[in-house]
Amino acid sequence: MGGVTLERRAFAELRTKGRKLEGYAATFNVVANIGSFQERIAPNAFKEALSGDILALIDHDASKVLGRTRSGTLQLSEDSKGLAFSLDVPDTQAGRDLLIMAERQDIGGMSFGFTVPDGGEIWDGSTRTLKTINLKEISAVSAWPAYPDTEIAVRALMQGAEAQRRRRALVMAEAATWA
Repeated sequence: MGGVTLERRAFAELRTKGRKLEGYAATFNVVANIGSFQERIAPNAFKEALSGDILALIDHDASKVLGRTRSGTLQLSEDSKGLAFSLDVPDTQAGRDLLIMAERQDIGGMSFGFTVPDGGEIWDGSTRTLKTINLKEISAVSAWPAYPDTEIAVRALMQGAEAQRRRRALVMAEAATWA
């Protein structure tokens, strides 16, 4: 990507619906502590990126592709809450494992990989607001979300009830120390 650093953020709301995984890969106006600074995503930050070919991965691993917008197996849209997604999960080992983990509430959340174009961010002291994001991928992540105020909601419809909500938070910079 020519010297541009790919950034990743993890957080989301997540539900299963048959072989679909749905939820939010990002939410707007939620402040996250990203190590030495705070960050928030402004509404419509993904607008320009949604026309590109975006991948759905597991743990940001390009060898574990779950879907993509180009093929129609991943649908992305922005609403007033954030970046919504709907993923047709493939009938592969990785896809089956992901659905089982989501139904058990063992998925840490959703994440996204992105770059920030020139002029796409505004700094106010140590707080960065992302105004424009070049989205590259979204990922189901096994570990912790970067945005501490977001929730993961997993709904196993085959059981006929919404699964219990839970909160998990850890700054990705801290999670990197575990790796």
